[in-house]
Amino acid sequence: MGTDATSTEQQARRTVLLVNPNSNSRTTAMMAELAEEALTPRGFDVVGLTAAGGPAMIIDPESLAASAAHVRTAVLDYLAGPDGGTVAAVIVSAIGDPGRESLEQELDVPVLGIGQGSIHQASKGGRRFGMATSTPLLADSLAALVGLHGKSEAFSGVRLTASEPLVLAADPERQYQELATAVGDSTALDGAEAVIIAGGPLSETARRLARTTTAEIIQPVPSACALLLERLGVAAA
Repeated sequence: MGTDATSTEQQARRTVLLVNPNSNSRTTAMMAELAEEALTPRGFDVVGLTAAGGPAMIIDPESLAASAAHVRTAVLDYLAGPDGGTVAAVIVSAIGDPGRESLEQELDVPVLGIGQGSIHQASKGGRRFGMATSTPLLADSLAALVGLHGKSEAFSGVRLTASEPLVLAADPERQYQELATAVGDSTALDGAEAVIIAGGPLSETARRLARTTTAEIIQPVPSACALLLERLGVAAA
């Protein structure tokens, strides 16, 4: 009996659910792949879950709030299934962290958000940080999230792309160029020492910016994974 219990406990630490509150399975696969790069070498499997309802890309406060219910349903349905006992943690993979707080209270495993992880990483050492994003209607929600984590004094604000988010989603090169401009404004005009690329669907561009710009780019999914490993007491790669 003791051996079985130990085996079950070890297995339960091996699965991390990454929940995409946007109802776009391609985005889920992209973010899950990023999480796997950080977590698989540390002994975890990543399972990507996609919201069953709502928009393909969350671009306003109403859809952000509504997505919390879809996040909860996706997680609880998985936990009720045959592999539910293997879950060690949950990552809510939209920058506004919809449903994270309520799930954290409801579950007995860590529940983190990519917004939370990004803010934690960006504000390390008391440095000043900003955000660059393509979703102007979420700017106030993002500032409120920073306040929730007690980092408003270090926050330089949100810089926006010139084009609408759905336009940029269809044109990766344009998305990269406009976010690069927003990052430059955040550092040069706002004094940000680190810039969060604020959006789960922007993860591929965030990675490219981290490779090609001199700014300190904070990538949301890797940041959440790093915070998770920190919380679980597992050394990062």
